[in-house]
Amino acid sequence: MKKILIAEDNSMLSLLLKFRLEKEGYELLIAENGKETIALIEEHNPELILTDIMMPFISGLEIISHVRNTLKNSTPIIVFSASGQEEIVLKAFKLGATDFMTKPFSPNEMVNRVKRILR
Repeated sequence: MKKILIAEDNSMLSLLLKFRLEKEGYELLIAENGKETIALIEEHNPELILTDIMMPFISGLEIISHVRNTLKNSTPIIVFSASGQEEIVLKAFKLGATDFMTKPFSPNEMVNRVKRILR
């Protein structure tokens, strides 16, 4: 069973995504801040990381950087952000993000992107 980590400080959104993705047969890990996210990545080595950009303690951008540079890991990372701020999106891709979604997004669209990446 493929493990997906959701890093999102909005628990309603993370529970909704968890529910939708578990129905598709994935195992879900949930982190509510950047520190928890890094700890879970290092402990469980998930097949996919979904992270919000704006997070307490450690940002989504710092998480991408940690995964790519410190862990030297090529795990796919989908980032999402409420702000469609172009420079943040460009920075995320420059750091090694795989995909980007603007909030609010449809859970169905997220499921489709996850399936495509994990196929």
